[in-house]
Amino acid sequence: MALAEQDVEQIEAIVQRVLTERMESKSGMVRYDLELRERFVRVEEELKHQRELMLEGFKQMEKRFEQVDKRFELQHQEIMALHQEIKVLMRWGFVGLGWVDCGSVQVGGLVC
Repeated sequence: MALAEQDVEQIEAIVQRVLTERMESKSGMVRYDLELRERFVRVEEELKHQRELMLEGFKQMEKRFEQVDKRFELQHQEIMALHQEIKVLMRWGFVGLGWVDCGSVQVGGLVC
């Protein structure tokens, strides 16, 4: 059973149409895949940038904490110096008022 020329042309047209449709659908998918990849790359770049910003912020916070620690340490030293000065002044004040004899007398844990 031989095919007529017209049948062969009709089959070629159908095959050509099917192949064209499949290629178009695949090229559409390829374009969609490329768009998705580009979006992924942009998202990854933005995440990397955000990570860098966060790390920089953490470094700055660490510096601020170190500065605060230094200030607290300095204030602690100043308070301790004032405390020692007050203790000395109180000892001499008690002696000056005659409340304490500077022998071996102890008042409230203070020794002259």
